[in-house]
Amino acid sequence: MNARDIDLSTTQIQLLTALCNEHDVEDAPVTSGAVATVLDRSSGTIQNQLANLQSVGLVESMQGPTGGYRPTEAAYEVLDRESLDNAETVTVSQAFERVDATVEAIDLTNVHHPTECTAHVHFQATLPAISIGDPIVVGPTPSSALVVAGEVTAVTETADEVVLDVRRIDAPVTEE
Repeated sequence: MNARDIDLSTTQIQLLTALCNEHDVEDAPVTSGAVATVLDRSSGTIQNQLANLQSVGLVESMQGPTGGYRPTEAAYEVLDRESLDNAETVTVSQAFERVDATVEAIDLTNVHHPTECTAHVHFQATLPAISIGDPIVVGPTPSSALVVAGEVTAVTETADEVVLDVRRIDAPVTEE
């Protein structure tokens, strides 16, 4: 069975995303309590869901005093994302605080209409300090040196994706 053929519920996708985010930040097994805190759910509910994800090969259980759960490569494949091994970080600036974060993708809409442009910024980590209404700046990106600045209009439940009302996009002009 191909990992992409696994049909997950919205709750399972949120849980798997939170597990991957926490694992990528800590680079260690993640407890069900840590995932429960991120998702604001009970630890028992999370443990049951993690057992289900383990039965389909998306999660590994690690025993011992530093144990917890780790996402498998199949988990990253199901979520259509790469592990952090090959990723590069960008700076996210909010309220004069800078955070290094790995951005999975920046999807821009309506670039031709600057007053209606939005950006969906997908992070490979949870950024819990970002809230709706916050002004943030993302970039420069490693390959294109793109910088996107705007106001947060939405944050996913797992705090790894934000939607920005874009105020400014900067990219260097290069002569060929």
